[in-house]
Amino acid sequence: MACTATPPDLKTEVAKFWNAEPCGTRYLSGPSEFEAHARARYQLEPHIPAFAGFALSSGLRVLEIGVGMGADYEQWLKAGAIATGIDLSTASLDQARRRCDISGLKPDLYEADAEHLPFPDESFDVVYSYGVMHHSPSTERCLEEAWRVLKPGGQARVMLYHDASLTGLMLWLRYGLWRGQSIRQCVYQRLESPGTKTFTAAEVRAMLHNFEDIQIEQVFSPGDLLLSKPSPRFQGPAYRLVWKLFPRWAIRRLGKSLALFMLISAKKTFQTEEASRKSQGIESSQC
Repeated sequence: MACTATPPDLKTEVAKFWNAEPCGTRYLSGPSEFEAHARARYQLEPHIPAFAGFALSSGLRVLEIGVGMGADYEQWLKAGAIATGIDLSTASLDQARRRCDISGLKPDLYEADAEHLPFPDESFDVVYSYGVMHHSPSTERCLEEAWRVLKPGGQARVMLYHDASLTGLMLWLRYGLWRGQSIRQCVYQRLESPGTKTFTAAEVRAMLHNFEDIQIEQVFSPGDLLLSKPSPRFQGPAYRLVWKLFPRWAIRRLGKSLALFMLISAKKTFQTEEASRKSQGIESSQC
């Protein structure tokens, strides 16, 4: 089945999805709900603090694209970063602001589109986006905007979904095999918000053609290992049995080639005057 949603319609659907259930909502409960959310997040994904570089961000100007409920954004502020955050979901931003208020922090948060960032060129030392840009109709445009607002020498740290992954394979076995769909089509229609995309490492490097020092590491997602709480779609007895008997130990031993998460870091090049002229289409004169 072809993906037929047009980008404007798709972007509206993405915002509607995350407004209805901001990412991590299932971990909110009780008076210390934000603490419980952060605790669950970093237990399930312990690689986040080192990848983001919270501890080394004091004094840096950081832009987080897709703050969600603000767990990572809170860490930037606590570490002393001058952190700005955006999200397409107003419900998520409301939660992030409330989280900061409870912690006594002053947020700088905006409703904005990652494909059209409302910031001047070369504004930030770090652009961080964790599991967000693959939900946008044009992930490549998001990365171009990240490059634009980074200062020369600044770093993008982005998590995107990998193709193919265990998560995608499980969705394909459940929904796509008998429909004749590909894994990518299943992910597009079934994983989180509509229009979710996956990429190979080669495709990521092609999208990052303006960057240098590109590094990509794959890590298992909680979904790959069925570690997170099942969403409302997966609450039946059969699903609970699958969660209980899932062979996590064997999958870990097989390596990470089918891991969903790609942790991507890349640096904005210091352009020479000649390179800058070429990027603007200006040819140097020949004597």
